[in-house]
Amino acid sequence: MWCRRLGWFFKTPSQTRGSTRRGSPWLPCERRTVPAAPARCHHTAPESLKCAWQLHGDHLELRYANTLMRFDFVWLRDHCRSASCYNAKTNQRSLDTASVDLAIKPKAVRVDETTLFLTWPDGHVTRYGLEWLVKNSYEGQKQQVMHPRILWNAEIYRQAQVPSVDCRSFLETDEGLKEFLQNFLLYGIAFVENVAPTKEDTEILAERISLIRETIYGRMWYFTSDFSRGDTAYTKLALDRHTDTTYFQEPCGIQVFHCLKHEGTGGRTLLVDGFYAAEQVLRQAPDQFELLSKVPLKHEYIENVGDCHNHMIGVGPVLNVYPWNNELYLIRYNNYDRAVINTVPYDVVHRWYAAHRTLTAELRRPENELWVKLKPGKALFIDNWRVLHGREAFTGYRQLCGCYLTRDDVLNTARLLGLQA
Repeated sequence: MWCRRLGWFFKTPSQTRGSTRRGSPWLPCERRTVPAAPARCHHTAPESLKCAWQLHGDHLELRYANTLMRFDFVWLRDHCRSASCYNAKTNQRSLDTASVDLAIKPKAVRVDETTLFLTWPDGHVTRYGLEWLVKNSYEGQKQQVMHPRILWNAEIYRQAQVPSVDCRSFLETDEGLKEFLQNFLLYGIAFVENVAPTKEDTEILAERISLIRETIYGRMWYFTSDFSRGDTAYTKLALDRHTDTTYFQEPCGIQVFHCLKHEGTGGRTLLVDGFYAAEQVLRQAPDQFELLSKVPLKHEYIENVGDCHNHMIGVGPVLNVYPWNNELYLIRYNNYDRAVINTVPYDVVHRWYAAHRTLTAELRRPENELWVKLKPGKALFIDNWRVLHGREAFTGYRQLCGCYLTRDDVLNTARLLGLQA
């Protein structure tokens, strides 16, 4: 599970200033109303108390469930879930945020065992469940991961014995679909067996979990080694590990592969968990991880073959992390399509090359390589934001079909089945 934190990205107020603070005294969460005017003394609640709070000039501090949280007053007014401020049927905000006074302060505060009550100058009362505040506070989010994962190399994946899901179970039962999506979310790859080896049946499979994302390659792509497009994938050559569509501003989220026919040798598919490799870089060289997560690069695709004329450019760092908890969510790695490096000053370029070399060395470690022979009837789904894929050279006639899926729709399907995604 990705749970590393990089201290240099964000520091809490307690890390950047002294512990002596001006404000009202820490108060236990008991049933009484206290005016919001700040006092000059500072106390701490006894250790035995589960909850305590303290008012400051521009925010409320709340200690609950072993979490110290700080809430800006405007934030507290903006997120009110009362009927006049929030539509519970549509789960949408009704309050006009721009109408909230930026200097607003609560007139009174009360906290009981489960709920925070705030009375505002106009008499409006806001209620927050304490558990809701822990879950939705910045401090609470820093302690969570958006997407639980199991990082793997080849041995870890083999030992896990992750099962494939039968096509009929996948298509006809929620249990089969949920098992498939759980495997996919945890490992970034998942297989469906006993699929009829046709493009039409592969399309039905893909539509079970998502809308198909139409791109410059069409809706369902179908190719052989005929170099019908200006891309190395349409050859018999080996392909080094990479992620696809790095030259899109938003790279495609999920890729589906189904080998319909192969009359020849070779052609095994290579899979590498990019997040596992990035984790090794973070442990060994955190400064290089930081560089790879901050330096923007261009990736480019130029095509002038037959009737296909395209010029795509995508910009972003190799490693993309959520800024509040530094959880890695996207790797953009494709040495074939990386454009001229002209977005990096000269004094950073060499350090970036060194960091890129470190990551590449991890991605190319033999123990990190999972080789799979795709055969008719076995469809592979790949998280293109996480798992790199490649191919060994092959001989003979080989037909593949597949498509890209919209990431939002796959995650939506998973959440509707009760999975964290």
